[in-house]
Amino acid sequence: MRVSLILSLAASLAVTSVATLPSAALAGAQPPSKPVAAAFYSGKWYEIARTPNSGQRNCEAPTTEFTAKSADSFSVRQICRRDSATGKAKTFNTKGKIVAGSENAKFSMNFLGGLKKQEYWVLDHADDASWAIMATPGGNFVWLLARKPVMDEGAKAAALARVKALGYEKLVFPQQPEA
Repeated sequence: MRVSLILSLAASLAVTSVATLPSAALAGAQPPSKPVAAAFYSGKWYEIARTPNSGQRNCEAPTTEFTAKSADSFSVRQICRRDSATGKAKTFNTKGKIVAGSENAKFSMNFLGGLKKQEYWVLDHADDASWAIMATPGGNFVWLLARKPVMDEGAKAAALARVKALGYEKLVFPQQPEA
């Protein structure tokens, strides 16, 4: 099954699980390295980098906005702009749930009217919650998300080094509007 366009977490997170096979898959993602604050699931995240995936082809300025619904559930609004940071917006809405016992570091989202469920892991994040690395448990897909559309160069370099240390080498960098 091929889905034309959905963002991540972040982003842009679900399509990769139902899209075509990835170019290079890992044996599996490393487990999350630390607990995640509940505030992670509230507010907007900007996609800074991701592994290539057919579901996000031509997707620029991708964002994911979480809205907490309860202690363990949230709604998600993902936006992707076609071909440029100012291109036509595609919006996708879904719901998610934090995986019990995961210290908020794992969550699942439902897609296609609940026909598809995909789990995601927050592998690592900045102590100040300014960026986060999310991936699918199988290790096929990763996203670097930030609270601002343009990261400080030092923080970006450190986060990208962490992404690479986790085993993800091939990344694409979607356009984002200037802050």
